[in-house]
Amino acid sequence: LAHQPKYIEEIENTKDINLALCGHTHGGQIFPFNYLVKLQQPYVRGLNVHNEHTQVYVNKGTGFWGPPMRLGASSEITLLKLS
Repeated sequence: LAHQPKYIEEIENTKDINLALCGHTHGGQIFPFNYLVKLQQPYVRGLNVHNEHTQVYVNKGTGFWGPPMRLGASSEITLLKLS
């Protein structure tokens, strides 16, 4: 687990990490500011392939930051089934 997706870039060896779960970005929350979030975070939402060993899932969350609104980024509750 990591609060921000960018933390995956600080890990020197991700061979033993198959899946990292993150949040923080709110999926971009308000269009067009989602493009600014992409400048700071390598992944903004959903399942992303980081390298051949590691995937990063970024949950958009159910709340918001700043203005109480979302535009172009729906809220999300994720159910993960690991097997």
